[in-house]
Amino acid sequence: MKSVVKVLRKKHGKNSTLSEIYLNNQFICYGLEDIPREKKIPGNTSIPAGRYKLGFNCDGGMNGNYYERFPKLHKGMIEIKDIPGFKYVYIHIGNTHKETAGCLLVGTGYVFEKGEYRLLQSVMAYKKLYALLVELMVSGEVFIKVGE
Repeated sequence: MKSVVKVLRKKHGKNSTLSEIYLNNQFICYGLEDIPREKKIPGNTSIPAGRYKLGFNCDGGMNGNYYERFPKLHKGMIEIKDIPGFKYVYIHIGNTHKETAGCLLVGTGYVFEKGEYRLLQSVMAYKKLYALLVELMVSGEVFIKVGE
């Protein structure tokens, strides 16, 4: 079975992009990325619009940190695969565009302050989305569609 996560970009701050994240057409949480750019700035550019496969990445320091933090939940970082010109793009915890490193952050709510969007309760949203995605990824392919 194929499942699809939709990241619908809704609002832009000076350096932040706020989105709504849906799983099989059900709202799950909010997302935050950097802004789109014509020319990529590593770690400061949003994911290009498109459809990508999700997979587990069990390498690197972030994976170890999340395993220590969530030992019963963590099966590997959820990586957005095969984005042209991008590597190691994860769905992870964070609140501001400064914490994205070119990845997708998640939160249960958001605020707009000083021209930027900031997520709220990122850990809560991450644990919810992560558990749903792991269940689907173990039983079949899961894709993410990023766009307006």
